[in-house]
Amino acid sequence: MAKDSDRREGRGKQNRDSGEGQDKPRRKTIDRMLDRARDGMSEIESGASVAERLARAAKSSDMLSAVWTLPPAQRLMFHPGTQLTDIDGGSTPGFDGDKDDGERFIDISSSEIARYQRLLYANGVKGSSRRLLIVLQGMDASGKGGIVRHVFRQGDPMGIHYHGFGKPTAEELEHDFLWRVQRELPKHGWIAVFDRSHYEDIVMPHVYGTVPEEIWRARYEQINTFERNLAADGCAIIKIFLVMSRDEQRRHFLARLDDPTKFWKFDLSDLDARDRWDDYMAAWQEVFERTSTPAAPWYLVPADSRWYSRAVVSELLRVTLKNMNMTWPGLNADIDREEAIRRLR
Repeated sequence: MAKDSDRREGRGKQNRDSGEGQDKPRRKTIDRMLDRARDGMSEIESGASVAERLARAAKSSDMLSAVWTLPPAQRLMFHPGTQLTDIDGGSTPGFDGDKDDGERFIDISSSEIARYQRLLYANGVKGSSRRLLIVLQGMDASGKGGIVRHVFRQGDPMGIHYHGFGKPTAEELEHDFLWRVQRELPKHGWIAVFDRSHYEDIVMPHVYGTVPEEIWRARYEQINTFERNLAADGCAIIKIFLVMSRDEQRRHFLARLDDPTKFWKFDLSDLDARDRWDDYMAAWQEVFERTSTPAAPWYLVPADSRWYSRAVVSELLRVTLKNMNMTWPGLNADIDREEAIRRLR
């Protein structure tokens, strides 16, 4: 509790005195919404029954979602006519708060994500095919790794699988391009996070011409079929493209070159890709137009403000888990609860 109040009180004097008086009512509103969501979470376990606890958790999640003026699932989903190059990487659509508000939102939301993640895992143990795949894509330095660390900060490692896809190995090249992806899919009850994905097998040959066009173009429909079958089998799919500006990427690259502890993150291929920025944008635009489907839509998330992109992913993840409408599994049919308790006393 003190942590939340300290954060609110700790906003710098510069912010308070820089002509932002008109923002104070807005901030107070967001603070109240976050307080209500936090207080609702604290009351979840006092529910008399499992159903009541789940209802309280859902209500708390809905109160947290009220912070957004328009849900990210609506505001940021790719629609026909959306142009990637029109998106301002520095914008924060749907969220009227500042960085402090966003970080407080992530902190509260992550605890709810952890609750739903445990619920998902428990159902998987008991045979449910429910699971979740998160695909993170974006230009180099767009913040994919940071999202994983911040959004899942309170998650249980048992039930979360992270995999980063790089250049295909010799073994992987001996198989169909989806072979290596299928090996990393989430097990029942698990969440898998892909840092890059099967979409690299379209974008890279599109930009560099490393694969005949008739081959990589055929992959659009292969991917759509692959994802449609996954969704039909109980796997929810969230596909996110982090939209960063060239200026912001330049800033991050220079920061890496200025910090010896970050040299390992930099590679000359990053500059080669940057030189082909427009080609990448065109390739990704076509990906969204061809593979954003009802079963697996794309979300285009402005990412210059890392706190904002992390808040968006947190919201999308939490709401997706909540909407699975899961309940806690009961005891196996062959277990007599009273008899088990008697034997333990």
